[in-house]
Amino acid sequence: MNYRFSLILISLLIFISCDKEDIEKDTDPFDRSEMLNNYANNIIIPAFNDLDNGISELKLSVELFIGDVNEVNLVSLQEKWKEVYRLWQYTNAYNFGPAGAEGLSRGLSEEIATFPVSSTKIENALSSPSFNDFNRDTRGFLTIEYLIFDIDGINDNIINAFSSQERKDYLLGVVNNIESRVDLVVSGWSGNYLNDFLSNNGTDAGSSVSLLYNEFVKSFEAVKNIKIELPLGKRPGQVQIEPHLVEAYYSGISLDVLGVQLESIENLWYGKNKEGVKGLGFIDYLNSVEGGEELVASTIDQWGKVKLAFNAISKTIPLSNQIENSPELIEPLRVELQKHTRFFKSDMSSRLGISITFSSGDGD
Repeated sequence: MNYRFSLILISLLIFISCDKEDIEKDTDPFDRSEMLNNYANNIIIPAFNDLDNGISELKLSVELFIGDVNEVNLVSLQEKWKEVYRLWQYTNAYNFGPAGAEGLSRGLSEEIATFPVSSTKIENALSSPSFNDFNRDTRGFLTIEYLIFDIDGINDNIINAFSSQERKDYLLGVVNNIESRVDLVVSGWSGNYLNDFLSNNGTDAGSSVSLLYNEFVKSFEAVKNIKIELPLGKRPGQVQIEPHLVEAYYSGISLDVLGVQLESIENLWYGKNKEGVKGLGFIDYLNSVEGGEELVASTIDQWGKVKLAFNAISKTIPLSNQIENSPELIEPLRVELQKHTRFFKSDMSSRLGISITFSSGDGD
């Protein structure tokens, strides 16, 4: 009799436990599906569409320039490149799904925005171009930059170099390759992937929330590790400053695009598009969990210090020149970014129960 009673009691407890779990799931205070909908339809897809349209315009500028090589067309091309490369900063945190690695291709960021480029490899590739090999430092936006900007700002040097048909063909090949890769991403988001993204709303590795969060952290760490620490000579194995390793070295707009990326990272955390229109984002998700409100307050405070450090840097002098002559002026930004790592990475990961699925080599 006692044995039968025990079985009944155990069954009842299991039933109550399962029922409780179902109730907790049904009463989850945060709607991850709505958050994903905001990110997909209001932020990611519009950003890629803007980039795609910008690349089409960039291609027209390339065709105009190689059809009639003169300074007016070159300056127009240079300005269009700057405009489109700024647009890229709003999309470079979304290297998953259609923009993720597949086969021999790495994520979109590596395929079209690798820097520093190799001038030696580019010059050697002019006669036998290939845009599907492992030499990602010979293609992409920064290769276009190398081809159309002179480090000393002497446009005649660029014009003279484009007397070569090989150079013209290579420039057009690079922009065509970028266009085709971004077209595939836009098509992917317009197709089945959107539904997959919205429906996969858990927090386990491989879920849409996990993919988005990890790429968000990677975008932040790219600013800290690659765009700041690398030219400052602060990465493992470096023994001195290396100013030529800044992003956008030849055009000198490193700080400009760095500012745009910092803005895009902040917008992603808040759930805002680039026009500043806010929907449900990571900040709201954090506010819904235990200890989240305190983390949000600390994150906002530290991010304010990051922005103050960035704003204190002169925007009239190229970053490479400042690092070469006064690296101590850039150091406060590096320090504040390093301090901020815990808030976006370890603390946020812990509060939301989302695992970091990549290795940054930072040990944090």
